[in-house]
Amino acid sequence: MRRPGRGFTLIEVLVALAAMAILAGLAWRGLDGMVRARDGSQGAVERAARLNTVLAQWEQDLAALHDTGSVPALAFDGKTLRLTRAVNGGVMLVAWALNPQGWERWASPVITRSAELREAWMRSQQLQGDEPGQVKLLDGVTEWQLYYYRGNAWTNAQSSGDLAEAAAPPASTASGAAPQRVRELLPDGVRLVVTLPAGTLTRDLAIAPQKP
Repeated sequence: MRRPGRGFTLIEVLVALAAMAILAGLAWRGLDGMVRARDGSQGAVERAARLNTVLAQWEQDLAALHDTGSVPALAFDGKTLRLTRAVNGGVMLVAWALNPQGWERWASPVITRSAELREAWMRSQQLQGDEPGQVKLLDGVTEWQLYYYRGNAWTNAQSSGDLAEAAAPPASTASGAAPQRVRELLPDGVRLVVTLPAGTLTRDLAIAPQKP
């Protein structure tokens, strides 16, 4: 005579379900950790790529410095760096600034006249952050500082540098001589120091001598 098969008791079923729930929870935690690690790695890669793009633009601006004699070719006031760079068809005035919105860059349209350049220079001192040509570069920048290499030493960019006299455009005077004006010579190099959430970044760049 065959004996009927023995089934699972309620306690055994509950124990099995509990074990499966524990295993499922552990598997979910492991999967969640993998997703978080992947997202963190992807975010780090994107931030590094963004930073490299910003630094490439920084180097391009400084490599194309052009001293027009109409406005300072390179001037830093502690918050904003203004520079004039050569482009096809003329020059552009570029302003790098640290604002509450982040590290930003503004560039003027191509300029061909000294009067327009001086006007753009004055306008660049009143940027609000929403002007045409304004681009947000990086978030999380808390501080930045610039140093110039001149006289075989790095000095604060806001300290006075070497001066030179440059002839102004001819103008009618009682003596018939053209007036002179004083301008600051470009440094031999620029050191950028930026404070980021991950630490402090320092980048040195040599400045090419200006052609007479």
